[in-house]
Amino acid sequence: MTISTRTVEANGFAFAVDEAGDGDRLALCLHGFPESRFSWRAQMPLLAELGYRVWAPDLRGYGETEPKPQDVDSYRMERLLEDVAALIDAAGAREVMLVAHDWGAAVAWTFAARKVRPLTRLIIMNVPHPAVFAQVLRRSPKQMLRSWYMAFFQIPGLPERLLLANDARAIRRAFSGMAKDKSRFPETVLDRYAADAQRPGAMTGMINWYRAAARHPDFMREPWAKIEIPTLVIWGEADAALGLETLEGTDAFVPDLQIKRLPGVSHWVQQEAPEVVNALMADWLAT
Repeated sequence: MTISTRTVEANGFAFAVDEAGDGDRLALCLHGFPESRFSWRAQMPLLAELGYRVWAPDLRGYGETEPKPQDVDSYRMERLLEDVAALIDAAGAREVMLVAHDWGAAVAWTFAARKVRPLTRLIIMNVPHPAVFAQVLRRSPKQMLRSWYMAFFQIPGLPERLLLANDARAIRRAFSGMAKDKSRFPETVLDRYAADAQRPGAMTGMINWYRAAARHPDFMREPWAKIEIPTLVIWGEADAALGLETLEGTDAFVPDLQIKRLPGVSHWVQQEAPEVVNALMADWLAT
């Protein structure tokens, strides 16, 4: 299945979007930090074969999507939800499913709970429901320690300089260091992420997602409506940033929920175990 790249004008941005398939059902894939649309390369052909038109955009501030706002408030949750809604509107699909990882999954959880646009299904990878995450952070010193980088990212300027130093060595290490199966992250893959992070304005845009969440955390504390659509959570258990306790209690917010845990797989679940992830998605979508 061929993956092509197009530009989609939406919400004042020119989104770089990888596309596969031509069905009238949209699978919109939302990546995390410090990734890009490239992170969905193994899932796009499968979803296209299952009859979806698959879009994987570089999200606001990332990769080839332009412009890259440098102010923090441009990355608050409300703006990110607007982007997803605008992409869905631009696609004009009959049905929409969100497939999301890391920060993209935080946006997807919120989008589904607020019912910004109708969705038929939701697939989440390695990010807890925001309400559950907020509860765990309040009571778990261990999770607070795992999330140390979120506080570090609040420092102006310094995180950008450190992450981009030595040809974005720290970006490369975010993948190769955390991954359990390091063969999934050869130099060609690390080069792609390093190059995306080094685009003008990208690193500040990427980190501003964290800064905006710290300044405007209300979306994590709001009364959460239940997500009524079928939801699949795929979770690499060897996640160095998020403990398994952040999964506990998800069913209180998502009645129609399946959780599939993958032992020995890191936070980069769809890239590190694409065969297993794809099989899980295919089985679940067949039901």
